[in-house]
Amino acid sequence: MKGTPHEHDDDRETPRLANEHPHVVRDDARSRVEGTAEPQAVRRGRTPGPSRRAAPAWRARLRGSYAILAFILLWEFAPLLGSPAFQVFLPRFHEVALAWWELLVSGQLWEHFAASFARSIVGFAIATAAGIALGLLIGWYRALYETLNPLLEVFRNTAALALLPVFVLLLGIGELSKVTIVVYAAFFPVLLNTAAGVKTVDPLLIRAGMTLGLNRYQLFTQVVLPASVPTIFTGIRIAGSSAILVLVAAEMVGAKSGLGFLITSSQNSFLIPQMYAGVLTISLLGLIVNSALVALERRVSRWNTTL
Repeated sequence: MKGTPHEHDDDRETPRLANEHPHVVRDDARSRVEGTAEPQAVRRGRTPGPSRRAAPAWRARLRGSYAILAFILLWEFAPLLGSPAFQVFLPRFHEVALAWWELLVSGQLWEHFAASFARSIVGFAIATAAGIALGLLIGWYRALYETLNPLLEVFRNTAALALLPVFVLLLGIGELSKVTIVVYAAFFPVLLNTAAGVKTVDPLLIRAGMTLGLNRYQLFTQVVLPASVPTIFTGIRIAGSSAILVLVAAEMVGAKSGLGFLITSSQNSFLIPQMYAGVLTISLLGLIVNSALVALERRVSRWNTTL
């Protein structure tokens, strides 16, 4: 039986729409398919999209705990494979944990932890403020970058620990020398990453800001600076770990408190479990600093969906 005139008109209209507006036909077909597929997914008991996307992040954290648990088990049972003398120099994990708890209860651990934390925070804050300020200027003004870059490369490639005797001779063995070497170690990662972040901003963003009529100051504060934040925080996190490592080494040379002093004094007194307890506390301090910086980066860079 022949179709009605309206049916023939629809048949002729569909090919014409497909040729002239193919995306309309595809979107219409996709909407029909999705409109029927979603109820079927709900009826089958499948979890909607957002909940399913949250599962991989939860599994990633779980996998990370597996690695830590495996390391603890290895530390606990590996010393048993060695001789009694080997077990003295590498005590089992539960012995180190017990020594760590005894130091915590007695208050010694908190005293050394607070001393190292205060020195690292003061030096790290000074280095971060100075590194960001100078890095922004170097990255924004090309002439200043070309003038200072050779000198900065010389100091950047000079290890901080190599200058430790110099700082001790000039500033003594007090707090000033320890804070200064932390500033030196943390300054250059922040400085260089800040300058690189400013210099590598997408030129399209700058052109878009100029098209919108932004002046030089507005272009820097509203376009360049926000776009540089991820690179700046990369340097800040590197500086945080460098500050802790250099500080511990400085405390081993000349100090009466701090985690580096705790490790050295425990080694000299042959208190091996306490020495390892100090090493674990340094790892805990680094984890605290890094977690705080990651949380701060996420708060500052809320627009960045990759964090």
